[in-house]
Amino acid sequence: MAILTVRNVPDEVHRALRVRAAMHGRSTEAEVRDILESAVKSGQRIHMGDALAELGRRVGLTNDDFAVFDQRRDTAPAEPMRFE
Repeated sequence: MAILTVRNVPDEVHRALRVRAAMHGRSTEAEVRDILESAVKSGQRIHMGDALAELGRRVGLTNDDFAVFDQRRDTAPAEPMRFE
């Protein structure tokens, strides 16, 4: 795991972190880790599959629009690589 050092934290911020940590029954360091994790792992994360599905719905794509891919797809098995 990485080590992170934060310098010049104002005294009132440090006190508030200590109080908040005590309220949650953990160390100040654990509290800061939890705050940082919550900040970067927001529920607003975009999942690529969901975004693409939504885009398809917006432009009105149907399963029939994708049938052409099945018709054009090369179904021949791939040739294995040869190391000679």
